[in-house]
Amino acid sequence: MVNAVYLHIPFCDYICHYCDFNKVFMQGQPVVEYLEHMDIEMERTLERFPTSGVTTIFVGGGTPTALNEQQLEQFLQSVSNRFLPYGENDLEFTMEANPGSVTPRKLEIMKKYGVNRLSIGAQAFQDSLLKRLGRGHNVDEIGDIVTMAKQAGFENLSLDLMFGLPEQKVEQLSESIERAVSLGITHISSYSLQVEKKTVFYNQWRKGELPLPTEEAEAEMYSELINRLEAHGLKQYEISNFALPGYESQHNITYWKNNEYYGIGAGAHSYVNGVRRANAGPLKQYMTRIDEHGFPYMEENELTKVEMMEEEMFMGLRMRKGVSKQTFEEKYGDSVESVFGEQIEKLVSKELLKDTGTHIALTEQGFFLGNEVFQEFLAV
Repeated sequence: MVNAVYLHIPFCDYICHYCDFNKVFMQGQPVVEYLEHMDIEMERTLERFPTSGVTTIFVGGGTPTALNEQQLEQFLQSVSNRFLPYGENDLEFTMEANPGSVTPRKLEIMKKYGVNRLSIGAQAFQDSLLKRLGRGHNVDEIGDIVTMAKQAGFENLSLDLMFGLPEQKVEQLSESIERAVSLGITHISSYSLQVEKKTVFYNQWRKGELPLPTEEAEAEMYSELINRLEAHGLKQYEISNFALPGYESQHNITYWKNNEYYGIGAGAHSYVNGVRRANAGPLKQYMTRIDEHGFPYMEENELTKVEMMEEEMFMGLRMRKGVSKQTFEEKYGDSVESVFGEQIEKLVSKELLKDTGTHIALTEQGFFLGNEVFQEFLAV
């Protein structure tokens, strides 16, 4: 049964230099029409794939807070009507929010419709780095959004930080971590920069105009991140995620446990009844497919048992706890050792994996070489 919902708002007030997510400039877009089509998709999805309970909702983008107050209310009214009747008492309802695009009124609207967690796109605490990233906010606005959110009654606040940025120094990352923690947040997601095609950074990189830190410097930053956040009580529970006890992102844990979820909106992905589906990305195409075909799917891929087991490993190993042997056997009818014994033995001998008795998990060294580990579980 599906218990998690992802909803995609693709609109942005500006486009960051590193972003390859499905997004469009806000100006001149058919926002209201798009939100109406999302509502139709929600309704039809629930009719086709019923749920008995929703435990997590996550609104990502784009920039969900780029919606004006009226549009935000229209959208959250839809979500509330469709999914909150199924909402569990401890429902985690997250919205991504950008500094500079949030007002006290928008926060009031979010609270009214049950949003109880904000994921704030800070990225760095140096104006020079924010400008290099193409962000539309400055450092002061990060503090402003956190203050506003707390005044509005939000206690569960996550900040995004990036490392491995052009010309970024370890000391700058350390400063960003300390300033983030000083704001009294409960969770940090921190990712190293990936240079993706069709981005400003990719074009700069091709021209030799993107001075990135060395692999050694990036590893030092990652180590600094883990150690500093640990010292402040934010435990690393997944490769890129850190939380105070009890504030782990339940929605993202759905993905890492390879559980099923709805995906609503342009470019959104879903995983329901063993089938992974991808929605059309361009807005017009997304809306036309709903009008003409009922659903916006561009791809539907039914996973084989082998593919499911592979995903169980390379997703589950991202978590510090690792993959539960008992859960694996309950899901697939085979023990993890009978399917992946050779790979596990090889990676244990390299000291990248460990067998805790109940789980197969990454070692400390494995956290730094995750991709090398995950590769071993593809195409068995």
